[in-house]
Amino acid sequence: MTTARYRPTWDLALDPLVSCKLCLGEFPLEQMTTITQCQCVFCTLCLKQYVELLIKEGLETAISCPDSACPKRGHLLENEIECMVASEVMQRHKKLQFEREVLLDPCLTWCPSSSCQAVCQLKETEVALPQLVQCAVCTLEFCSACKANWHPGQACPPPENNLPITAFLPGETSSFYKSDDDDGPIKRCPKCKVYIERDEGCAQMMCKNCKHAFCWYCLESLDDDFLLIHFDKGPCRNKLGHSRSSVIWHRTQVVGIFAGFGLLLLVASPFLLLATPFILCCKCKCSKGDDDPFPT
Repeated sequence: MTTARYRPTWDLALDPLVSCKLCLGEFPLEQMTTITQCQCVFCTLCLKQYVELLIKEGLETAISCPDSACPKRGHLLENEIECMVASEVMQRHKKLQFEREVLLDPCLTWCPSSSCQAVCQLKETEVALPQLVQCAVCTLEFCSACKANWHPGQACPPPENNLPITAFLPGETSSFYKSDDDDGPIKRCPKCKVYIERDEGCAQMMCKNCKHAFCWYCLESLDDDFLLIHFDKGPCRNKLGHSRSSVIWHRTQVVGIFAGFGLLLLVASPFLLLATPFILCCKCKCSKGDDDPFPT
């Protein structure tokens, strides 16, 4: 008859705790997960929530290490993601990956028909010229450049900055995003051309990729418009999405911050001028003391 080895409770308390960089909590090693590529360690619960959030947003198919200062810029492997999330979340992640691969492959494109989700093959050419594409599923003939009906001998219509993602994603998504309204749900950042989705909120947008601030309606830059004067006139007047009182309160805060810094500098400047001679004298004494020889 064998007996299980008894482990005293005070031995359990001596187990080392590992700190999680996301929640700053400390947990035993069995509750932590190590990313294979970069060896960064996070608590399993935080990492699971982080992965699910990125998949839900759908704007990042390669899930990177949550640590912004990760020296190796590691990414989670597919089997690591599969062990954390539910099967339906993993299916969505694989679908987004596939759509991203088709979007980036110059020899593949989606059929623009809203009722068709086929991937069409393009002819590989040295120069990217518009070409006739026929869908193998619905036999639709369309232009590879503008995704409109094939127009031999005619130039493609000029592209628009707010072109929705309809031309690139499959049918069920494209039918949702098809809209002639200027206030479409998806637009491109006017600086880095990354797709940005706006569900709700104000019209002042900031790109997650390049940190560029712009107006959602006209795509004009708002990087230097701290007081949001852009929404006081022109075609975007009163389209910010906030009440007039909240805009005034925002401007009051911004002006108050700048005025506070200016007042602080004005008050502190006489003391800095008075303290300058003493600081210079102290530095001179210190430098002279360093030049003295050591006593024998």
